[in-house]
Amino acid sequence: MGDQETELPPHVLIFPYPAQGHVNSMLKLAELLCHAGIHVTFLLTDHIHGRLLRHSNAPSQLTRYSGFRFETIPDGLPEDDPRDKIMELFRSFTATAKPLLGELLRSDREKDSDSGRKRVSCIIADGIMSFAIDVAEEIGIPVIVFRTTAACNFWAYFCGPKLIEAGEIPFQGNNMDEPIKGITGVDGFLRRRDLPSFYRARDKDDHDHLQILLRETLQTTRVRAMIFNTFEELEGSILAQARSQCPQIYTLGPLHAHLKERLASPITSNSLWEENMSCMTWLDTQPLKSVIYISFGSITMTTKDQLMEFWHGLVNSGKRFLWVIRPNSVMGKDWENHLSAEILEATKKRGFIVGWAPQEEVLCHKSTGGFLTHSGWNSTLESIVAGVPMICWPCFGDQHINSRFVGEVWKLGLDMKDTCDRVTIEKVIRDLMDVRRQEFKQASDRMAKLAKNAVTEGGSSYGNLDCLVRDIRLMGVVSAVEMQHHA
Repeated sequence: MGDQETELPPHVLIFPYPAQGHVNSMLKLAELLCHAGIHVTFLLTDHIHGRLLRHSNAPSQLTRYSGFRFETIPDGLPEDDPRDKIMELFRSFTATAKPLLGELLRSDREKDSDSGRKRVSCIIADGIMSFAIDVAEEIGIPVIVFRTTAACNFWAYFCGPKLIEAGEIPFQGNNMDEPIKGITGVDGFLRRRDLPSFYRARDKDDHDHLQILLRETLQTTRVRAMIFNTFEELEGSILAQARSQCPQIYTLGPLHAHLKERLASPITSNSLWEENMSCMTWLDTQPLKSVIYISFGSITMTTKDQLMEFWHGLVNSGKRFLWVIRPNSVMGKDWENHLSAEILEATKKRGFIVGWAPQEEVLCHKSTGGFLTHSGWNSTLESIVAGVPMICWPCFGDQHINSRFVGEVWKLGLDMKDTCDRVTIEKVIRDLMDVRRQEFKQASDRMAKLAKNAVTEGGSSYGNLDCLVRDIRLMGVVSAVEMQHHA
């Protein structure tokens, strides 16, 4: 057994939380590791795997690597459940996945090494799944956690106990512009409204959700290392704070740009939704940098009233627009009946609406001049790499702090959180696309260059990936020697 096991490539189990943003970035990491010659088992829920097979080219892209394979487990919810209740999915998935992960890893430990794959020598688990740390510790496998959000979001949660102790949380009174003082390294520019949305706890359920996220974040000090999909030049000051608690941090981002750099291949879609490619043909007919692209991600729901305010603001701005309105993403079934003939005519002239778009390609298109976004972290990074300035309308989770950094720290756009009226929407679109266009273009071009430098040879993220691969190989050697010792 010994020689064969030792000579095989190291074997990593990658285990994302079952949501679009988490799966997307962790699949990109999986391909980078496969490209480096590491064997990868990618553990998904049955539901997410089914959607990937239906709508994405990721399975065919990854299965060309002989060392890659998918494994699937249930998430504990009925097949027809929409999985749109965040904490319900979290609780069900955690309770279901923990024992199954243990079974999978124990089975892996007991197998013979004649399968051409080494036993799992390292787990890369989503950073909000501390149960994976528990299981790995029981079995004796090193764990690296991947935080799929920005470092600033991680740090805001890590400082949560300090905020509670100082009386800044829960909020007293209704002044959401009250400065937050208890997060070191942010120089006082965060307000209450800029904290991750779970800090806005109003009732017992909200408070319970916050406690879960704080607990999950604090567990990361137990692991071997952390991975962030960010780069040193973007979040260096925050990363310095995080390293004071978790010394080994690999910044590998922007991962989608890193993957393109290493593989020199076209854009890979990891979408869980069917992409409507007709919008690319429409973009081809539009003038340079004339289109504002609107997408609120894979989970955000809007009300009919919010939809109408956005629609009027877009039309009144006079700008061309490409808008993603996901199926069933608007609360209420009859919103189409609220559209006036004037709005429909203006949309026909200057707009294009799809159920889902190939976002990376849209943002890189020469006709795209701005991005009205929910400020999810993957979307933010994609916009940074493409050099497209942003209007931020965050809805929940990490989006509120991301949008503050976009507007206040990186100066890459405008933050319009907690507002949704047509006058404001029209104004920010005009500001982004006309009035302050040159200012935002210069800032976005500069940051895009830094992002691309980070993932090219000699760059910070490029070097960090090489370090990660080296460290995984060392873990594989240690694991094989330990297995020989116990045999």
